[in-house]
Amino acid sequence: MLSLQHIQLSYQSGKQEPVPILQDVSLEVGAGQVVVVLGPNGAGKSSLLKVASGEIVPQSGEVRFNNRLLSACPPAEKALHMAVLPQQSLLNFPFTVEEVVMLGRTPHNTGLIVDRDIVTQALRSTDSEYLRQQAYTSLSGGEKQRVQLARVLAQVWQSEDDGDRVVILDEPTSALDYAHQQMVGRLLREHSSRGCAVVTAMHDLNLAAQCADQLVLMCCGQLRAFGSPDEVLQEDLLQDVFQVAFHRVTHPETGRPWLLC
Repeated sequence: MLSLQHIQLSYQSGKQEPVPILQDVSLEVGAGQVVVVLGPNGAGKSSLLKVASGEIVPQSGEVRFNNRLLSACPPAEKALHMAVLPQQSLLNFPFTVEEVVMLGRTPHNTGLIVDRDIVTQALRSTDSEYLRQQAYTSLSGGEKQRVQLARVLAQVWQSEDDGDRVVILDEPTSALDYAHQQMVGRLLREHSSRGCAVVTAMHDLNLAAQCADQLVLMCCGQLRAFGSPDEVLQEDLLQDVFQVAFHRVTHPETGRPWLLC
């Protein structure tokens, strides 16, 4: 569904030498998969997601979505299939929460009754329905993040809308308490089970291990590993990337890796 091939991205300021940000990064994301991007600060996670969403055009390499060059896909058409949650969502207008989530239905022509029902389901799924009539600007950081997640999910809620769909999320759990972090992990699995591809960046290795089909481990703009949680979450590799000693055990309920440090 989503393919990045040999992505090269660098930043140049004035006459200074270009600073490499992404170096020959390639990965494939299939329909119904949850792919989590991991790595320390400055590893290139957000830049990779911005390239994947088309926000940034790389110096070389290509991004394909549904077998088409992403750059050739008109924005209105892309919005029918791809929803993006950036690391920061700035909104300073006093919209109600319902109005913010309804923005996710803008690309679609499904009618007000259907759209309101989808907004209700999206709010309920993110534990935000009780906020429906509150002003978005009055919310806490965690509440805003859950509302923005509801907006993104509402955009690609129906598989019958337009077929193949992908959600790209940059650190969706960063402002959330532990219970709501677990909720996000469940939501990603639920939406992938309905055929939606999910690409997200996280810092919580254990949450990633429990919800991901594939992990991408980044360091210094390079892809250090790409595979299942069992393949990627190796103690020596993680210590090399994060400069922290890890002890890996097996989660007693899921059977997936669990890391202690």
